[in-house]
This record gives sequence, C-alpha cells and structure tokens, in this order.
Amino acid sequence: MNDVAPAPTPTTPKIGFVSLGCPKNLTDSELILTQLSAEGYQTAKTFEGADLVIVNTCGFIDDAVRESLDTIGEALAENGKVIVTGCLGAKSGKDGGTLVQDVHPSVLAVTGPHAAQEVMDAVHRNLPKPHDPFLDLVPGAFGAAGIKLTPRHYAYLKISEGCNHRCTFCIIPSMRGDLVSRPVGDVLAEAKALFAGGVKELLVVSQDTSAYGVDLKYRTGFWDGQPVKTRLLELVHKLGEIAEPYGAWVRLHYVYPYPSVDEIVPLMAAGKVLPYLDVPFQHSHPDVLKRMKRPASGEKNLERIERWRAACPEIVIRSTFIAGFPGETEEEFQHLLDFLREAQIDRAGCFAYSDVAGAAANQLPGMLPVALREERRARFMAVAEEVSVAKLQSRVGASMQVLVDHAPGLGRKGGIGRSYADAPEIDGVVHLLPPQKISKQLKVGEFTRAHIVGVQGHDLVAQPV
Repeated sequence: MNDVAPAPTPTTPKIGFVSLGCPKNLTDSELILTQLSAEGYQTAKTFEGADLVIVNTCGFIDDAVRESLDTIGEALAENGKVIVTGCLGAKSGKDGGTLVQDVHPSVLAVTGPHAAQEVMDAVHRNLPKPHDPFLDLVPGAFGAAGIKLTPRHYAYLKISEGCNHRCTFCIIPSMRGDLVSRPVGDVLAEAKALFAGGVKELLVVSQDTSAYGVDLKYRTGFWDGQPVKTRLLELVHKLGEIAEPYGAWVRLHYVYPYPSVDEIVPLMAAGKVLPYLDVPFQHSHPDVLKRMKRPASGEKNLERIERWRAACPEIVIRSTFIAGFPGETEEEFQHLLDFLREAQIDRAGCFAYSDVAGAAANQLPGMLPVALREERRARFMAVAEEVSVAKLQSRVGASMQVLVDHAPGLGRKGGIGRSYADAPEIDGVVHLLPPQKISKQLKVGEFTRAHIVGVQGHDLVAQPV
C-alpha cells in the first residue's frame, strides 16, 4: 500500500490594518474589518506578519496627510503589499492619478472614504478569500453592529456620511461627498445590537449630526414596528429609550448650532441623553464666520448657549475653533477670546489655520504668517484652560457617576474613568483613588459613583463611594 502525503492545510490569510484620523474614519474601518472577518480573513498584529496591509488614511490637514503618507511608506517597506483607502485616497495627483500613487506608486489599490466594497474587491484580487461563513459567526462582533475597534464598553454610531456645507477651510465634502443619511431603522437596529452586546456609552457621529435626515426630507422610517421620522430629534428620543434599560449613555458629537438643537436640550434635562454637546463653532466674529462660509448665524451663538444652559444647567459644551484664519485681525481674534470667556465653553480645542491643498480659504486675501497663527493658537489655549480649570474646580465636592475605562487588579490601587462631561480621547478623565472600602471593586465598562476631591490639570480626582 502506497503512503499518500496528507494535503497541506491551507493557512488563513492575514491582513494588517491601520486606521488613522477621526471617529468617522474608525467606523469605516470597523465596517471593512467586519466584512473581512465574515469572509474568514484574520488580522495580523504586525506588518511583517500580514499577507497584505490596509491603511485607512486621513487627509484633512497637512499633519494628517504626512502621517498617512509616512504610514503607507512604512507598510510598504515592511510588507510590500498595501491597499490604501480613506480621505487621502480621494486627493487628486498628477496625470489623473491620486496623490497617494504619486508618492507611493507601488501601492496595490487606492480608494476614497466610505468605500468598503471597493476595498474588499481589491483584497479579493490580491489575496483570495478562504471561505464564506455567515455574518453571525464573526468572532468578537456585536451581531448586526459588526466588529468594533473601540474598547468593548463604548462605541461610535455613524448616522450619516458626507456634508452639504462648503466651509472655505474644509475639503471633506470633496472627499466624502454630500450628506447621505442612514435609514433610521438601520441606525436604531445597530444601537440596539451594541447595547445588547455590552456597550455602556454610544457616541453618535457624522460630519453634520444636526442635519440628519435633511437629504431624505425627514421621511418616516420604521423601528420595531413603529413609525419614526428620519430627524435628529426623533432619533435621539428613540436612542434614549433603547439605552435606558441598559443604563447606558448616549453622547452627541459634531452638532451644528441650528435652532432645531434647542428641541434636544430638554431631552438632556430629562436624562434621556447625556447633557453634553460637541458643537464646532470654529469662530465667533461675524466677519470671520462669513469668510469661513459657516452655517448657522454665529452672532446668535452666545444667546443660544444661554438658552441651552437655562433649559439644562448641567449641560457641558465642547467645541473646536480656528485661530489665524486668513484676514483675521487682532480685533476679531480678541472677539473670539471674549466669546470663549463669556460663553464659558467647558472644553475647547483650537487649530492654527492650516492652508490645506484644495481649500477655498487659501485664495482669500490676508494670509497670516505661520508664527502669528501659532501664537494666537497658544493665546487661545491659555484662555481655554483658564475657563476649563475654573469649571472643573466648581465640581469639587460633588458626587458623579463615572464610567470606568481602566482598573487593574479590580481597582485596588485605583483606576481611570470618565464622567458625563468627558468624551473618550478628546476630553479629560477622572482619576479614581483606591477605594476606601475593602469590598469596593472597580470594573472596566461599569459605572461607579465617585466623590470629586480635586483637580489635576484638565482632569478630576475622585474617591469611589
């Protein structure tokens, strides 16, 4: 009898994955990884250990472009087979190609953002899929919500793609297109799957969250057999209802200050969603806002904030601003600093204006020297810190609910968490001291009550109770 050599066991193809940029990019990465896992691909922890690498890029400002191009170069050097997707992939290069291909001509394929199927097609061409399992067999997934790259206790929920505005400093619409809202039933089904899977904080994101449903003329969809209008107010109300049995938080990001947002603040006061608004004001002076072509009327933002605080005194407002925009005078900049103090913005970030290739603002007169832009950014951040620290000091002595993010050894030596005022990665944290009671434990992904005892920079210090 002849010995027959056993057939070689096929190895599972492994893909390296790098996700750069904002949370909206992260949700695109999660979708691609869910599809890869559903088709039997595995992820590799290193470039060298992968059969192919996907880099999801950011192309919003020059620093992000450099980081993306450097990462692509590193992946090519260590692996050689690289597929590029994301916002930088949409940037045009010479002779009808892309900027990525101009710099790195050996990449296997380049797609723009929100292009999961194009990425999958490129993967199939260069690394054939091993088999066809069902989506519900995806390991580590949240059922209909798929795979998430965040810690298991919080997740981003993208409700729309693209933006209808044409702000002069921004090139996102040229990369991601006009507003396209997701069907409200799909959004709510994903939220339900995430809460059922253990998510304790849902972060709602898009390019313009306030505009949700505008492109669909707010048409009525369906969730759980009930009609629901495709509009932010109704969506937030339903998200709050779904989150309540799980004791979970819902946090809103990228909320433009339209008058319609006033309707959502009472839901915050009633505890349906977190009293937290991430509002990209960008500036305060009417003339600068006009040059920026910003939506909503900036001169009314101060009174709008006052109305929000009257309706919900606990509301926390975070925002981003640009210092040194073309033509910005010292008087206009001082107007911004005065606004920051008067509006009492709880959490403020600031960018020095970056003349990103393709942005209409680059053609405006009065481009300021880079050193002056940076100097104004530094002055802005000094005032922002002054306001923020005073706000934090006012919390000393209060008792707050804290979501635990890090607690080695069940928190015997303390841990790190966040209050409702702290979004992950962009705001401060709550440093939790070792519990005084031996029986008290801190568990990642669970809430604990804590007594605020001090301030440490942009963070709070608290004693679990």
